[in-house]
Amino acid sequence: PRHKCGNQKSCPQNYFAFKIISGAANVVGPLICFEDLVLMSSVKNNIGRGLNIALVNGTTGKLLKTDAFDMYSG
Repeated sequence: PRHKCGNQKSCPQNYFAFKIISGAANVVGPLICFEDLVLMSSVKNNIGRGLNIALVNGTTGKLLKTDAFDMYSG
């Protein structure tokens, strides 16, 4: 069976499924998946160098904001 975000098993009831992939230099970009919805990826063109953050409401699971913080340039 297929599980949300490509995880190996399903999450327990009342838990959110997520997967975060950090990427590899300029070859493979980072990815943030939440409840089987890709929030950030190179395909969506909403990632950046440094820390990529997706702010999600912990009660509803609704995406509030995404952003990237460039830790190299300050």
